[in-house]
Amino acid sequence: MQSANMLLRKIVRSSVLPFAAQHGMKKDLFPLSRTLSLSLCLKQDKSCEPSEKLDLDAWKKVMKSGFQEEVSETVSEPKEPSSLAAASEMLEMWRLSGRLVPENITEEQLKTFMECPSKSAKKKYLKFLHLKELYKKRKMDKKMERRLEAQDQDSKTDETKRNSIIYLQTSTMDKAYNWRAAQSMIFGQPLVFDMSYEKEMSDREVANTVRQIVLSESCNRRSADPFHIHFCNFKDDSLYHREFIKQYREGWGKLLITVTDQCYTEIFPKDKLIYLTADSPKVMKTFDHNKIYIVGSMVDKSIKTGVSLARAKRLQLETAALPLDKYLLWSTGAKNLTLDQMMHILLTLKDTADWNKALEFVPKRKYSGFVNKPVNKPVKELKKTLDLINALKLRKRPEEVQKQFAKNYPKKYKLK
Repeated sequence: MQSANMLLRKIVRSSVLPFAAQHGMKKDLFPLSRTLSLSLCLKQDKSCEPSEKLDLDAWKKVMKSGFQEEVSETVSEPKEPSSLAAASEMLEMWRLSGRLVPENITEEQLKTFMECPSKSAKKKYLKFLHLKELYKKRKMDKKMERRLEAQDQDSKTDETKRNSIIYLQTSTMDKAYNWRAAQSMIFGQPLVFDMSYEKEMSDREVANTVRQIVLSESCNRRSADPFHIHFCNFKDDSLYHREFIKQYREGWGKLLITVTDQCYTEIFPKDKLIYLTADSPKVMKTFDHNKIYIVGSMVDKSIKTGVSLARAKRLQLETAALPLDKYLLWSTGAKNLTLDQMMHILLTLKDTADWNKALEFVPKRKYSGFVNKPVNKPVKELKKTLDLINALKLRKRPEEVQKQFAKNYPKKYKLK
């Protein structure tokens, strides 16, 4: 009987169990093989000892333990991929709900996401990945924009090279401008910038003044016959000096101008100096090439009127004002000009001696046009009519227009 049981076990293990394992039937046949072997043993025990009882509880425990081992072996294998898939599905749900979730996530990032200890940590990690992805996209977009701009610039430069007959590089142009400025330091007419108004202005106004002087210097350097620029009353380590270093940097020491702390009365004779100021009672008629003109380096918005005129009278210098009222019909705005506009006007007068061309550099928002004297109508009458036109443009009330008209023409018009 024992030999028969052994033979039956060998047949089941060698033939039935491998076949069932290949076709997924091992879970169902394992208890069957166990029951067969146990039933044979029980039959043998019954034949030998018929009075002994069968322990059913022990048999149930053996059956359950074998079944759980087989199930754990089959289920534990696909545990990791199923958890990754569940995590990816959860991320997709969060993305659809509008949370900050990256569009593309790697397997390593997904594993680190699963290893986060809490839900808040998972949200923070996903937000970090989302911001990192956005930063990369913006960086790529900027690179594409730069490439497109570079291509556009290359195409523009190619067009200018094809259209222009003579193409001069900026370095050669700068050499030509510097050569003219060097010649003006020997043969050019002097032009003085009075740098003694630093205490009269705030830091912001000084910075604005320096920017205007920088524009004036570049305009003068590019002209056909530049002035020899003098910075008089200039003190080292002053606010003017610091602002000029900010603007020019290393080029400050290479400027072809004269910088001195002396007053202009100590350098030039007084009979040749003319101080240009808008407060002067004397109007400049023509440009004199033998005179030396002085321009106050200041901003006129916050400074009281008459400061430059008082300084010129204190030094006993001749003064002059530009003939703006003689050539221009002023409508709105003040009659103060910036330093670079003054430089353009003086350079044009020096080259052409034409006031109409020189005063074209005055901003057009400040005047209505140039004065053209009619035969039977004086300039004052024309100004009055322009004032009325401006009043009508501003959509004033009819009563105000009538009052203004009666004020301008008291003999021709009487109010009722």
